[in-house]
Amino acid sequence: MRLYMTVAAGGFRRHATYRMATAAGVFTNTVFGFILSYTYIALWDERPRLGGYDQADALAYVWIGQALLATCALMGGGFQEEVMERIRTGDIAVDLYRPADLQTWWFSDNLGRSAFHLLGRGVVPMTVGAIAFDITLPSRPSTWPAFLLAVALGSIVSFSIWYLVAMSAFWLLDGQGVAQVAWLGGLFFSGMLLPLNVFPGALGEVARVLPWASMLQVPADVYLEKYEGWGLLGAFAFQGCWAVVLLSAGRVAQTLATRKVVVQGG
Repeated sequence: MRLYMTVAAGGFRRHATYRMATAAGVFTNTVFGFILSYTYIALWDERPRLGGYDQADALAYVWIGQALLATCALMGGGFQEEVMERIRTGDIAVDLYRPADLQTWWFSDNLGRSAFHLLGRGVVPMTVGAIAFDITLPSRPSTWPAFLLAVALGSIVSFSIWYLVAMSAFWLLDGQGVAQVAWLGGLFFSGMLLPLNVFPGALGEVARVLPWASMLQVPADVYLEKYEGWGLLGAFAFQGCWAVVLLSAGRVAQTLATRKVVVQGG
């Protein structure tokens, strides 16, 4: 356990060293937050209760999305590129000989990355959004820890998806195609473009039960206090179930890959 705590701390420190990249990310998230905010204002002026949100809710949703863009890796986890490259070159064989579990190692590293981005790239855009626009703020202090728990669970689901993407490189040798599909899925089905509550009919029903909903839609609705009592527990259970299912799938993929797949270059 101490080893993986050290890996998580190392992941946090590693990403903290890229100060200019963090500043650029904060600037980019803030700019896109303004662009999306004015787009949402125009849309909600025409449809004041679209998706069950009022305009203040919708604006809060925009800035939550910008805060979680890197935290929950809505458009890519970063680590999967390194894993896929190590699979391609055969260096992954060295990782598998280490006295540490491959999945848990990268889970711990990603935990540190996610925690840094929540602080480094999440707090500032959210604060700017709250100052510049009339956004909904939680009315109960207990909402904040519930929101952080939802973000943590969303980050775990995100890791699980990207780990499966990385494992695909054992069979495909170049998993960029799978990564692009996952990227598009995360962009659309997480609710990054529009809240999933806005999606019509069967599309909305399907989108809300896919794992990507755990990464933005559920944390945003927890923040907006759309869940209460058993509904809140149900939201956490939804995220937790997807985390267990996807982590288990990643474990199975890792086991099959390391037993039966010859690594290119290894």
